[in-house]
Amino acid sequence: MDTQNNTSKALNVDTIRVIAIVGVILIHASSDLTTNFVRFGFSRWMMVDIYQSFGLMGVPLFLMLSGALLLNNSKKDEDPIDFFKKRFTRIGLPFIFWSIFYFIWMFYAENQTLTPGFIINGVLGGSHFILWYLYMLVGLYLVTPMLRVMVAHFTDRLFKYFLCLWFIGTTIPPLIVLFSNGQYHLSVSIFILPLYVGYFVAGAYLVNVNMRRRVLGALTFLGFILTVIATAVMAIFQIENGDISLFQLYYSPFVILASFSFFMLLNSYAKPKVVVQTQKPSWKQRLIHTISENTLPLYLLHMIIISLIQRGFFFGLRLNGDTVNSIIGIPLMTILTLGVCLLIIVPLKKIPGLRHLIG
Repeated sequence: MDTQNNTSKALNVDTIRVIAIVGVILIHASSDLTTNFVRFGFSRWMMVDIYQSFGLMGVPLFLMLSGALLLNNSKKDEDPIDFFKKRFTRIGLPFIFWSIFYFIWMFYAENQTLTPGFIINGVLGGSHFILWYLYMLVGLYLVTPMLRVMVAHFTDRLFKYFLCLWFIGTTIPPLIVLFSNGQYHLSVSIFILPLYVGYFVAGAYLVNVNMRRRVLGALTFLGFILTVIATAVMAIFQIENGDISLFQLYYSPFVILASFSFFMLLNSYAKPKVVVQTQKPSWKQRLIHTISENTLPLYLLHMIIISLIQRGFFFGLRLNGDTVNSIIGIPLMTILTLGVCLLIIVPLKKIPGLRHLIG
């Protein structure tokens, strides 16, 4: 969700960000339906599976876009102190603001007792689960100055070696556990490349890879449909132990395939950096840009809006798995959540001092 746009090659930043944030909201809009396989029936559950399998590409898209923007060769000589100053303004202040905000939310809305243990754990790991992304970003930013130098000296072959090693180390160990029914485990010490670093570095590489759009579209669909099918199979045969989400995790080979291909496909529509503007942007262009420049606060606020909509806070209308069929309810929840978030965020960012706090 980084906002820097300096890169040697044109990037379809706005479109990637918008699709990514819609994907994230889509996942959480259906979160109350993911494990209710028996209650909602197979056909309705399958629709949830389809929505979530698409939404799963959201976080990888954000990470690859950030990697493409921040690991650009032109930035390898940037002083780490200057880099961290910029990151603190962009991420540090919202990190502090939203951490405090969610402590308050958990106390008043979720009836969480603010014990010393909860507060300490909240500071160490996040006062709400949605903040995991910010903690992960902090980790990525800490290693970015080193990754920049590394990536700047990567040859094409080394890039491919890095990504192959990361892919194998990320996807194979859990598959060995699955197909051996837990009898065999491959030591994770062999592969030490962290999951999210792989996506981050991949963005710096994939932005310069050119493939036919038809091929990219086919690979995206293949990864997506394999995620849907594999999750359905897990639900059918392992419903009793509840282990149905293995292929809907970011280290799933199918999620990686779909995300990589989709990122390249979206970026294949990038326009040149210098475009002569002959007329005012259309309302669609303005909306896309508004969403794009507010993806961080949209991400940090959307869980609260979803919770309020599910509880009937707005106009007394409850929208959840019990009141609306998920086939319609999930996209409706996604659209409503995005709209309400924008109606809150855009005016707030016009208030002096709040812009940098909320992101």
